[in-house]
Amino acid sequence: MGVDLIPFLMLAFGMVGTPGPANMVLLSTGARYGLRPALPFVVGVALGKQLIIWPMGFGLLTLMEAQPSLFVVLKYVSAAYILWLAWRIAGSRIVPGQGGASVPGFAKGLLVHPLNPKAWAMVTGAFTGFVAPGTAAVQATLVIALGLLFVQALLHPLWCWGGERIAALVAGKPAERVLMVTLGLLTALSVLLVLLEGV
Repeated sequence: MGVDLIPFLMLAFGMVGTPGPANMVLLSTGARYGLRPALPFVVGVALGKQLIIWPMGFGLLTLMEAQPSLFVVLKYVSAAYILWLAWRIAGSRIVPGQGGASVPGFAKGLLVHPLNPKAWAMVTGAFTGFVAPGTAAVQATLVIALGLLFVQALLHPLWCWGGERIAALVAGKPAERVLMVTLGLLTALSVLLVLLEGV
């Protein structure tokens, strides 16, 4: 009994490492502000998934199976938030070295995964696909929580740093506008693809 750890971690690396709404937001934040100023945001994004995992492990999954319409509503509300972020990204400019209140902080990072349909699907899949029947809720939830946090701690900063590196090539150039619009469109596309997968 327990969690089928190796396959679960393989899924986690695949899901966390591939483009999706959260990674596009991290890439865009890195492009706009750089990794170091955005680190509190990155930490918030990683820890924000815990706000999904623990309630799921202790009964929310059962409620969602009994009332699937709740998940549908949540999915579309979440998608609307990510699309709003995409619009903000597309209209933003790269401001290297800009500090202070303009840089999104830890609290804003915490909201990204709870409002990310891909994150809900990933956590649901982890509990339904890799937890053996009869496993204690605390054990299953702890393994999934720590496994995803480990993978996110490795990969989320890389997405943010990647945005910083890309931005260093185009900041202050005509390509800057193209980059930010492209990142906004990719963010919107990633959430629309997640929605279409559920159709």
